[in-house]
Amino acid sequence: MSPATPAKSRPLRKRDAERSKRAILEAALVEFSEHGHAGARIDSIAERSGISKPMIYSYFGDKDDLYAAALREAYVQIREGERDLDLDNLAPEDAIRALVSFTLGHFRSKPWFISMLNTENLRGGTTVRKISDVSAIQSRLLVQLREVLQRGAEEGVFRSGIDPVDFYITIASICYFPISNMHTLRTVFKCPMDETWMEQRRIDAEEIAIRFLRPDPGGRDG
Repeated sequence: MSPATPAKSRPLRKRDAERSKRAILEAALVEFSEHGHAGARIDSIAERSGISKPMIYSYFGDKDDLYAAALREAYVQIREGERDLDLDNLAPEDAIRALVSFTLGHFRSKPWFISMLNTENLRGGTTVRKISDVSAIQSRLLVQLREVLQRGAEEGVFRSGIDPVDFYITIASICYFPISNMHTLRTVFKCPMDETWMEQRRIDAEEIAIRFLRPDPGGRDG
């Protein structure tokens, strides 16, 4: 065998492994979000992903390990989407509107995200506390958001002293409820949950966030 053969095969095997892991994680996100930690089955994840159970165990370990990897992936995906917004190069108000719009859109287009967080909170946050880099995954967004808020304050369009963590929790809360409670909202309040209704929620969420940040016209911003 020529020396070149192993060198060519190693990148190919690596790409195959990466594709397999990605397929497993995507299947796991759906399975855990639909059935929770207790109800999820590795057999179903194998069927969804097209990857054998032995291979799943080889890549990720047992069911608890795979759940932890899927939960981490949920955080990674939303942070990657936020990174693509390029908040650093947007005007402060445009950056906030983009972040709010993205957050609502992500919650809606990837419903497993909210389900995964609900599952983890029902379990008391036992797994998320074991993900060693979960804080690091969040850090880039918080750094960017802090800089946007600071730029807005310096330009006089935002109040000063807004904590980026508190503010992001506010954004997430506003965007979370219409998606997490869509079925009860449809029944109790007859909300149509169509594109027009959801578009208005986006507009309202952006406006709520921006008005919260604007300076107090009475000059009491400190």
